[in-house]
Amino acid sequence: MKAVKRVVGTVCPLDRADVDTDQIIPKQFLKRIERTGFGPFAFNDWRYDEAGRPRDDFPMNKPEHEGASILLTGPNFGCGSSREHAPWALQDAGFEAIIAPSFADIFRSNCGKIGLLAAELPGDDVRRLFDLVAADPTAEVTVDLPSQTVSAPDFEASFDIDAHTKHCLIQGLDEIGLTLEHDDAIAAFEAGRPGWLPTAS
Repeated sequence: MKAVKRVVGTVCPLDRADVDTDQIIPKQFLKRIERTGFGPFAFNDWRYDEAGRPRDDFPMNKPEHEGASILLTGPNFGCGSSREHAPWALQDAGFEAIIAPSFADIFRSNCGKIGLLAAELPGDDVRRLFDLVAADPTAEVTVDLPSQTVSAPDFEASFDIDAHTKHCLIQGLDEIGLTLEHDDAIAAFEAGRPGWLPTAS
């Protein structure tokens, strides 16, 4: 997993509450077992019309938000099913951080496991960011994980994150990486097992 310490970039504003995982990545696209390839289908039903043409009014399709690395959105983002494909799709679409007033617990956990930073700010601060981006879509926003701050021109706010997730993101540790941190202890345990027991090989 790629380590995440600081995300700096422009913002794509999706001013909607209760965005569920089926809107983030609709069920008909859950056919891949890799984590890649889902980005083009993120928000498919909102992003494209029935003929597959991009909708001009959807934020991701607006020229001023092209290449945005931060998604700004409303409360309870990622609710619904527990599908891991939702954060996969957002990361594959180019987002490195998501800012919202609140996240569904499983979605937030799934983000942390792949290196996608979910920063939860108070609703008033999120609204100020929406206003800032509306006034200047080119405004650069910084999400700094070590200091747990979000900053932009004339804006600064702090966010909370649990210590375990913060450690994993900064060190670039997925669940396999976490296990390998205990490689010496695992090797010592295996060396002390009776010889008649099956081995990992």
